[in-house]
Amino acid sequence: MRGARWPVMAALLIISALALGYTYWLATGFDMSGMMSPQFVPWSTSYFTFMLAMWVVMMIGMMTPTVAPTVMLYAQFGRRDVARRFPSAGWFVAGYLLAWSAFALVATLLQWVLEWAALITPMMAGTDRVLGGAVLVVAGLYQWLPAKQACLTQCRSPLSFIQRKGGFPARARGAIRLGWLHGLYCVGCCWMLMALLFAFGVMNLRWIAGLMMFVLIEKLVPYPGVFSRAAGAVATLVGVWLMLK
Repeated sequence: MRGARWPVMAALLIISALALGYTYWLATGFDMSGMMSPQFVPWSTSYFTFMLAMWVVMMIGMMTPTVAPTVMLYAQFGRRDVARRFPSAGWFVAGYLLAWSAFALVATLLQWVLEWAALITPMMAGTDRVLGGAVLVVAGLYQWLPAKQACLTQCRSPLSFIQRKGGFPARARGAIRLGWLHGLYCVGCCWMLMALLFAFGVMNLRWIAGLMMFVLIEKLVPYPGVFSRAAGAVATLVGVWLMLK
């Protein structure tokens, strides 16, 4: 890993920093008042494209750090087996981010529907404390489901995941496919957490930072099942409190 560690880590950090920097700029420095209205108006094609780009960049910024262990493992084996010449780790990352870009498309469509139903404001914030509490309850309960734990296991065990999916690929297309599959497992692990942004603010920087750190910790702690279920129990209790407050 000595030769591959720093270039790979630097590349991932640069990608994440650029994406998060753009997200921060949108949240604090970009004047969107001309694009948004306090009341719902039908979305134009350009507005939908803008929102899709926002979600894609935000997901890239939040999720790139969490895939670092898997990417570095891929790079490690690529350097060891020089004769096989694995495709660049960049292809794997591209597949992974493609999966999160697909999630961003779904999130954009959901935002459109929620605005139309007046469940979130055009300024991308939740309109009801009860709704926020309900989303927290659902997110907390999802932490206990077998599907969540199965996806978390796949995300936390990159070598086992790669072996189960046929081993390291020989071509770029295979590397993209492997990254795509790994990304889908991570989407399955985290999609309900990302739904919290709809309840507490799509561009809420505190929630963005908190969710990013939670996802990263969840992948690294020694007892992930205990940690994720405990976090789910806390989220459920807080959600019930918000609904009854």
